[in-house]
Amino acid sequence: MRKLKFFIAALLVGMTFSFGFWPRKVEARAETAKYYIGGMTAGFMLSAGGTEVIGLSEVFAEDGLHRPAEDAGIRVGDTIVAVDGIRIKTISDLNNALERCGGKEVLVSLRRKGETAEVPLVPVKDKKSGNYKIGVLIRDTLAGIGTVTYIEQGTGRFGALGHAVCDENRNALEVSDPKVYLCSVIGVAKGARGKAGELRGLFVNETVLAKAECVKDTGLYGTFEKNYDFSRSELVEAAPITEATIGKAVIYSTVDGVCPQKYEISIAKVDAGNKENKNFVIKVTDERLLDETGGIVQGMSGSPILQNGKLIGAVTHVYCIIWIPAMATRHF
Repeated sequence: MRKLKFFIAALLVGMTFSFGFWPRKVEARAETAKYYIGGMTAGFMLSAGGTEVIGLSEVFAEDGLHRPAEDAGIRVGDTIVAVDGIRIKTISDLNNALERCGGKEVLVSLRRKGETAEVPLVPVKDKKSGNYKIGVLIRDTLAGIGTVTYIEQGTGRFGALGHAVCDENRNALEVSDPKVYLCSVIGVAKGARGKAGELRGLFVNETVLAKAECVKDTGLYGTFEKNYDFSRSELVEAAPITEATIGKAVIYSTVDGVCPQKYEISIAKVDAGNKENKNFVIKVTDERLLDETGGIVQGMSGSPILQNGKLIGAVTHVYCIIWIPAMATRHF
């Protein structure tokens, strides 16, 4: 099981969050839309949209060692999306496609950094298992935790996470069919200078809270289930970046259990024209949060930022926590 690691300090970047279903800058709205404040930690399960190659390996055959995938030019980070024109979505799909070939050449369709390519290769029968393999370590599911920022009143549309879903090399991943589950924080590894901290959470149950229909550089967007209980959620208006000022503000985050808490921060810098949509530098000033976590840690991305009672943005940084469920990683 691997996790992404990164450096977090007391000073952190905040962003003007994108409201509505598709990411865009906040603007004043005549209908005065209102948003339920998030702050709850959620578990995200995302399909890789195929089988993602996370490693290359050898295949031990009767006549020696073979590297079909590597020899064909397949790279770590590629996603296998089809074999001989048949769509590949899961590990089982790939396994079935390789068994059907019977050792004959197949045409593998790949997605690489937003582009597609096709490579021919010949699967090799593994001496030990008797299965046909191409020499790759793959996964079809990504999972991690982050924080819900807001849910729009009436529509149930939400924004969360505050940044792209990235791999270990900081490359944004293309994902599909993301589902959102309630997550309970059961522990915190404190952050320190030169060392990232992290929230440790468990999915509360298998009930889906929401489904994300859009994964962008600024986070995940979608719709909450209609039966979600908002009775304890605070309702606020959103403010444009022009209303943000240097000075006191608050964030809502969950660092224990499932209930968000309000913590004091200070906005140290406002950059309304930032082209990467990173419009604030914030500093954690709340002694409670500093004592519990050491500052902002992995899993708090997406925590809503409020100033003067209005929602102005979200905590964000470049990376996303992703781990690989053991049962979703296989050699082929």
